[in-house]
Amino acid sequence: MRSKILFFVVVLFFVNQALNAQETFLTESGAPPQPLDGFYEKTPKEAMPVLAYDHIREADVFWEKRIWRVIDVREKMNKSFSAPQNPLISVLLRGIESGDITPYSTLDDKFSTPMTSEEIQDQLYSSDTISVIDPDTYEQIITVTQDEFNHEDVKRYRIKEVWFFDEKTSTMQVRILGLAPLKEEYDDNGILRFEYPMFWVYYPNIRKYLAGEEAMNPIDNAKTLTWEHLMEARFFSSYIIKEGNVHDRRIEDYKSGEDALYESLKIEEKMMNFEHDLWSY
Repeated sequence: MRSKILFFVVVLFFVNQALNAQETFLTESGAPPQPLDGFYEKTPKEAMPVLAYDHIREADVFWEKRIWRVIDVREKMNKSFSAPQNPLISVLLRGIESGDITPYSTLDDKFSTPMTSEEIQDQLYSSDTISVIDPDTYEQIITVTQDEFNHEDVKRYRIKEVWFFDEKTSTMQVRILGLAPLKEEYDDNGILRFEYPMFWVYYPNIRKYLAGEEAMNPIDNAKTLTWEHLMEARFFSSYIIKEGNVHDRRIEDYKSGEDALYESLKIEEKMMNFEHDLWSY
């Protein structure tokens, strides 16, 4: 008798498990649920708050230095910039298309001349003329082809920033002023011809927009990382190409090869030593 009761209890247990499993894999309409790119449903997140800056007065700035840097997306630490999920160039172009971001001309880096939509289109698409022989009439036909923009052509970004010592808080701080994607141009043989900045964006004005755009988090996919957080946390590798100077020249204008790299490191070290020298022990 006990063995029969135990048998029925085991049968009921497995039947209950089967029914629960069926409820799990079926919706109320009886159809399978929409596939998830994961094993749990993520709660939609609102735009992350923008990191608040301290109010800086002119009287609080004891020392200031303008610095220009380059971020190479091919470096291991900078893979988020070229991740196919949401690369930075695609984020910027969507913002420009929607009107949330204003692009500025590269004639200077003072954000003085906004670019028109036609100028942006010229940056994104390149036209070329090719001649084709008509197989019926043997006449030469000239056609115009247009190459679509490929985000992989942007392998570097230029950054303009200001380093300063805040006398009020006795801290060295940095503010990013602008970003410029650098586009590569190749000849018909696939050989790199040159690289040029596509446009400048004024970083303080786009921080809120970047706070609503998710960047690829290479360390922990469960943690949301926005482009604003990535830039403010300086979660990138870069090197200096220019410091503010009386001649307004870049490092490449007076150094080359390894000497240019050493000069970049020298400028970095000089800024660190300046802060250390302000303190006496």
